[in-house]
Amino acid sequence: MTASTPSGSAAWTGQKGAPTRMLLLRHGQTPLSVEKRYSGLGDPALTERGEAQAASAAERIGALGGVDAILTSPLLRARQTAEAVAAVTGLPVEVRDGLIETDFGEWEGLTFVEARERDPEVFARWLGSTEVAPPGGESFAEAGVRVAAERAKIVADFPGRTVVVVSHVTPIKLILQEALASGSSILYRLHLDLASLCIADFFPDGGASVRLVNDTSHVPGDPS
Repeated sequence: MTASTPSGSAAWTGQKGAPTRMLLLRHGQTPLSVEKRYSGLGDPALTERGEAQAASAAERIGALGGVDAILTSPLLRARQTAEAVAAVTGLPVEVRDGLIETDFGEWEGLTFVEARERDPEVFARWLGSTEVAPPGGESFAEAGVRVAAERAKIVADFPGRTVVVVSHVTPIKLILQEALASGSSILYRLHLDLASLCIADFFPDGGASVRLVNDTSHVPGDPS
C-alpha cells in the first residue's frame, strides 16, 4: 500500500473527489506505558525502545511515500515520534493542540486497578459512559468535540493531501470512530499498540473510508 491519495472517486464506495488521507501514528513507548499506567497530559519522554519504535515507524512511512505534512500532539512523546518521521521525510513538524491526549486528571500515572480502587463509583460510571470524566479530568465526550474539530480543520487545511498525524490512543480512536460512523464502544474495545499505524481517508463530500488499523508490522519484536 502506498500513502499517495487516489485522484478520483473511491471506486465501489461511491465517494467523490480526492480524500485527505491521514496516516494515524501512535507514539512510541514511554516509562508509563511500560507499567500500563494512565498517561494523559503528563509529559514523559520516549524510552530507548520507544525511540527505536519511532524510527521503525518513520522508515515505514518514508517507504510509503507521498506524504505532504506531519502534524503532532504537543506532548513530548508524540513530538519525538513525529521528529523521527521528519528525519526520514525531510518535512517540518507542525504542532496541533487538538491532537493532545485525554486529560485523565487525578488518575494520571495510576494503573487501571489503582484508579478503580481509588474511585470505585466514578470508575464504574466512567467505563459505562463517555460523558463521565475522571476526577479533575476530561470525559471522552469532551475529548471527542476537540478531536472532531481538529480532524475537520486538517481536512480543510489539506484537501486531497496525505498527512501523518502523530497522536495518542484516545484521539486516534476518536478519529477512527468518526470515520467508521461507529458507536462509543470502539473507545473501549479497540486496541492500538505503541507505534501502530492506522490509515483513514476523509472525502470532501463527507464520506470516509478506513484502510488500515493497528498495523505494527514495522515494529521489531513485541510492540508493547
